[in-house]
Amino acid sequence: MVLIRHGVATAQRAQAARLYWQAFGGKLGTVMGPEPKAMAFIERVMAPDHVISASDEAGALLGVIGYRTARGSFVGGRMSDLVAVYGRFGAWWRGHALGVLAEDLEPGTISVDGLAVAEAARGAGVGAALVEALSREATMRGFARLRLDVIGENLRARALYDRLGFEVTARCESRLKALIFGYRSSLTMVRHL
Repeated sequence: MVLIRHGVATAQRAQAARLYWQAFGGKLGTVMGPEPKAMAFIERVMAPDHVISASDEAGALLGVIGYRTARGSFVGGRMSDLVAVYGRFGAWWRGHALGVLAEDLEPGTISVDGLAVAEAARGAGVGAALVEALSREATMRGFARLRLDVIGENLRARALYDRLGFEVTARCESRLKALIFGYRSSLTMVRHL
């Protein structure tokens, strides 16, 4: 049985950071690495009020879905957080590189800020359960749309989002993202709530 809850238990913060890094380290590694610093940064800035988690009956973390609203995001942080982990110069260039990913939210839209599922739990419906839980949360808060971005080559994630009723609303080809993050194309997908 999968237990869904808003937030991440304090005892699960390190696990949540690890899941996030396992899911996005390939994309963010050049900018956020080395891994120990990336993990320190993620744990430092994780906002427990912007995440929904899934655990098994024994309390093991199975997955997380972070989200972003006008009030904040699951893994955001400020320049001072980057400085604390990477130093001034490291924070400066990382801040500029991460700025390439920043996008404004349309009114009435909540954005997925990372969906990460433990490898052993993939294919068991955990990702779908987390998306559904976030959709319910977004509806209760008065949002009309759930938005996410997926790397064009991530066919497994794309198939999940298609099954869950998301529609592609934009395609982005970016040489800069290819250079910095290792992927050239991304899709913006929206699910109307």
